[in-house]
Amino acid sequence: MKTFTMTLAAAATAATGAFADAHMGAAMIEAGNQSLAGNGTVRADKVVTPVDGWLVIHRVDDGKPGPVIGHSKLDAGDNMAVSTQLLMETVPGEELMLMIHTEDGGLEQNVFEYTLGSSKDVPLVINEMPVMTTVTVTQ
Repeated sequence: MKTFTMTLAAAATAATGAFADAHMGAAMIEAGNQSLAGNGTVRADKVVTPVDGWLVIHRVDDGKPGPVIGHSKLDAGDNMAVSTQLLMETVPGEELMLMIHTEDGGLEQNVFEYTLGSSKDVPLVINEMPVMTTVTVTQ
């Protein structure tokens, strides 16, 4: 009986870890290069996130996330055709980083509170990497 209990406990631990990895692995952003002429919005075709949070648009600064120039609310699960109004103008050829941020650590729910270096509404990290993609402004 003791061996069975330890084996069962080990199996439960392993199954929980696998479930967590599989669940947390279900995060992605689908978006392509796009023209922002006339509307100033960035569109992600599909965003999948395991937690409520934000699709955040960063300027790219030397290959790294720079200032936030827009954000949109995300619900856990599949989010289709997510449009984000930019707060600053962009120029053709500029790279933008689309990144999932969590709703964790902030003082208020449904209020985006992240600033660079903040511990509020931070990037979603899976396998030690933030969930993000880059797009280029075409016009």
